[in-house]
Amino acid sequence: MTDHNLKFACFLTVRTGSTRLSQKALLEIKGKRLVEHVIDRIRLVRGIDGIILCTSDDPSDDVLGEIAKENNIGLFRGSLNDKIARWLGAAQKFNVDYFINVDAADDIFCDPELIELTIKQMKNEPCDYLEIPDDLVCGGGARCIATTALEKIYEIKGTDHVEDYRPYFVDTNLFNTREIIVDDQIFHNRNIRLTIDYKEDYDLVVRIFDEFSTDKNNIPLRKILELLNTKPEINKINSFLHKEYLDRIEKNRKLIVEQL
Repeated sequence: MTDHNLKFACFLTVRTGSTRLSQKALLEIKGKRLVEHVIDRIRLVRGIDGIILCTSDDPSDDVLGEIAKENNIGLFRGSLNDKIARWLGAAQKFNVDYFINVDAADDIFCDPELIELTIKQMKNEPCDYLEIPDDLVCGGGARCIATTALEKIYEIKGTDHVEDYRPYFVDTNLFNTREIIVDDQIFHNRNIRLTIDYKEDYDLVVRIFDEFSTDKNNIPLRKILELLNTKPEINKINSFLHKEYLDRIEKNRKLIVEQL
């Protein structure tokens, strides 16, 4: 039987220690810091029981703790280098069954419509991990993770430095994983990147805000994709970086476990 009383939260995973684009979470767009734009966007999501900013307990991230308090959202501060430990601490503190992970320094246009779809699919058919389809627009969707799966990973991981967590779910054969089903083809496009990792990514986001003549981060993702399809010259601002971005992720992919 499906349990519709499960507690879902959005975890905004963010630190100030970015390397390719220094302190990108604090960069301003239309007079508001990027992480605050992400908070505003996630407030539009229906069906979640809380928004929790997950950052480290390093003094460099004190400013993020203050932002969480100023915006009246949940806050958890934990491991500097271990996302699994940090998330597990947050899930236990806030008694969360499942969480949607949004990289709050990266995915400024993560779409409320797609997050709601993810929650619906997890509620209707619970599993350990709902993955984003490979061809979904980069930065448009978010993964959903079960706290019980985190607990198991915490027991088996052989390192206290976990940045890339996906291999623990997809490469160990220990978990029930599925892909989010997104029928609308407008969301499927490998040639558009809406994540912020380089200066050109930031430049693209600024241009999108300008194109819509707004300072509010409430533009539906489908409207943004329609813009980029209509004006491909805007997409060229950062699209050439996507292969480098994917290659770096694959190069850094690793799985360290104590036992299986």
